[in-house]
Order: sequence, then C-alpha cells, then structure tokens
Amino acid sequence: MNESSRIHSALADDEMMVELVSTFVAEIPNRLEVVQRSFDEGDLELLNRTAHQLKGALGSYGFRELTEPARRLEISSRETPDDSEAIQRDIDELRKQCARISAEPAPGTRSA
Repeated sequence: MNESSRIHSALADDEMMVELVSTFVAEIPNRLEVVQRSFDEGDLELLNRTAHQLKGALGSYGFRELTEPARRLEISSRETPDDSEAIQRDIDELRKQCARISAEPAPGTRSA
C-alpha cells in the first residue's frame, strides 16, 4: 500500500499517545473479526454494539475519518436488520478502510 493512501492517527505524533495508538491499531483485526463473526452468527445486537464501540474508539484514537464507515454499519445493523447484503457491504467497507490504518505519524508530522 502506498503511503499516500494510509490513514494516520491525528494523535500518532503525541509522545504520550504513541503506545496507546499502536496498541489500538494492533487490536483492529480482532475487533473486525468480532464484527464479522457476530454478523455471520446473526447476532445483530452484538454487531451493533461492536460497531458503536469501534466508532467511538476510532474517533478517540484520532482516526476521525473512519468513524463514518463504522457509523454506517451501526445504523444498518440497527435499522435494516433484514438487509444482509447492505450490512455485509458496510462490514466490507469498514474492513477495507481499516486496512489503511497506520500507527505511525503521517510523514512530515513527527515532532523533533
């Protein structure tokens, strides 16, 4: 993946947040696994709750632009539970966007 398509945390250059952001980024695959598994098992309540928590965590860890795909998944899992194709599309989009996450600061932003 080229560097220009990476999504960097707004907090990644904050010395006090570097380790927390890195840990959060490392946990993303596990969170996405819970999302997919809850959908596959038909547990839309867990899916909705996990999408909501992920939306908040993404924003809190400085990945604001990723809160929108998580929000869409949260809404579709709650408001259109019978539209499994739409929910899966929202899961796929969230997964695609989360694959772009980097725990590293954006180029040129590291503090001296």
